[in-house]
Amino acid sequence: MATAKVKVYQYAKCSTCRDALAFLDKKGIPYEALPIVEQPPTVAELKTMLASVKERGGTFKKLFNTSGQLYREMGMSEKLAKMSEPEALALLSKHGMLVKRPFLLSKNANLVGFKADEWKKAL
Repeated sequence: MATAKVKVYQYAKCSTCRDALAFLDKKGIPYEALPIVEQPPTVAELKTMLASVKERGGTFKKLFNTSGQLYREMGMSEKLAKMSEPEALALLSKHGMLVKRPFLLSKNANLVGFKADEWKKAL
């Protein structure tokens, strides 16, 4: 079986993730859905995403799920200001619930979060 060209880290209880997968299904784009909690993105994958985020003027903070419960419980808004990029990527690679989702990696596009217009343009 050939591996899907698109890898999507998602959380089954997340309505935005479900919307993103439905979007891919509707477009007929094959993908591999990965459970972000049990299998967070690797540091290498996070670096790949970060490079895409930086191209659009963002920083590693864009990779964080700032509205998540774990983010609030860990006091991340205060900690991020003092955190280095390698520290942030290491933390994200261990705690999938801290990662903004859905988290899509492909040859053509790397996207974090779901905005149908952005995904339409990129995919």
